[in-house]
Amino acid sequence: MQVSIETTSGLERRLTVGVPAARIDSEVDERLKKAAKNVRLPGFRPGKVPMKVLRQRFGAGVRQEVLGEVMSQSFQEAVVQEKLRPAGQPSIEPRSLDAGKDLEYIATFEVFPEVEVLEIKDFDVTKPVAEVTAEDIDNIIEVFRKQQGSWKPVERAAAEGDKVNIDYAGTRDGEAFEGGSAEGSDLELGSGRMIPGFEDGIVGMKAGDEKTLELSFPEDYHNEELQGAAVEFKVKVNAVEEMAPAEMDEELFAKYGVEEGGEEQFRKEVGENMARELKNAVEGKVKQQVMDAVIAAHESVEIPKALVAQEVDALRNQMFQQFGGAAGQDLDLKSLLPDDMFTENAQKRVKLGLVLSELVSKFELKADPEKVRAAIEEMASTYQEPEEVINWYYSNQEQLASVESKVLEDQVVEKLLESANIVEEKCSYQDAIAPAGQEELD
Repeated sequence: MQVSIETTSGLERRLTVGVPAARIDSEVDERLKKAAKNVRLPGFRPGKVPMKVLRQRFGAGVRQEVLGEVMSQSFQEAVVQEKLRPAGQPSIEPRSLDAGKDLEYIATFEVFPEVEVLEIKDFDVTKPVAEVTAEDIDNIIEVFRKQQGSWKPVERAAAEGDKVNIDYAGTRDGEAFEGGSAEGSDLELGSGRMIPGFEDGIVGMKAGDEKTLELSFPEDYHNEELQGAAVEFKVKVNAVEEMAPAEMDEELFAKYGVEEGGEEQFRKEVGENMARELKNAVEGKVKQQVMDAVIAAHESVEIPKALVAQEVDALRNQMFQQFGGAAGQDLDLKSLLPDDMFTENAQKRVKLGLVLSELVSKFELKADPEKVRAAIEEMASTYQEPEEVINWYYSNQEQLASVESKVLEDQVVEKLLESANIVEEKCSYQDAIAPAGQEELD
């Protein structure tokens, strides 16, 4: 087998591979001989069909099958011979497929980059410091009560948080516009479902009141025809309802998995869950800052386009499923969720994965079995039968490998934090668990 290699650009490589005709022909002959034992053709006894006839009838098809397999096998042999690490599948361009001639093809593909791990130290990390207070627990329980509560009609004026039933008709320059009218529509005030000013304009209205709201659509509204448009909405309030939170009773506790122990046990478990959420949120924010430092130190690392494309597909499918999409649905996801929505994030994730892999080697790390066990036990603790969940993880190699990968990543973070400048910042529970950049402003 003859192999020549060419660097076309960056990480892209072009292999020209030549495979002797004898290798193809001998494999075709071997398969035809095996097939001869079972082939039945009119005029010939079973197993007695001449090789010449077999070649005429089946030779072309068998040869195509063999060519595909030999190209796949020889490509693998070639990359091992040349000590290459392909990133993604190659693009194969046949150059010579004629019978009796040597097979020749060109394989174009990207390789994994050689990542030089740079020193990462003296970077700043802000660590939120918070605790779960009795007031925090009260606030979350109030949310639970509202989630399980019911709407009750009231005679008073509508306030933020109430639900109103309304009729409305929107016009632009006196003309109705598509989607601007409805009858008997329920709207929770403060939900932000309508354009700015609409819900605020209803606050203070009672059942039976009518009002005209003069508003403007946002400049970035999804319907280009209405962007920045001045409009009027004639609104009539049909009914006002307020939320009546569920009672603090055994029925409410049971809905959140507390069957015994009453309110004391309910509050205890809510507090434990909040503490777990707080711990994970703080660790997540610290980890993200470390990852940002890793990325910043390795901006120049080249990344294979093939790996980015794979990551884009993974992120797209993940978002589709998060929004209720089911696997196997006949949808053009690339049109629905185009690549550019995910490309930047995919590039960061690919680069981070490449650098972290090198850091694991540099630090000679292996997933700590005790930490893996602790991570699995923590996840299992939120289920009714924790031991079953633990057993499931340890009997499922794919899921176990996923946990080990996360633990290994966390160990890299711990190692890098040894040389970081960590500043602790006291904050509220809500600020600590809020996504970065979404903390409440004073």
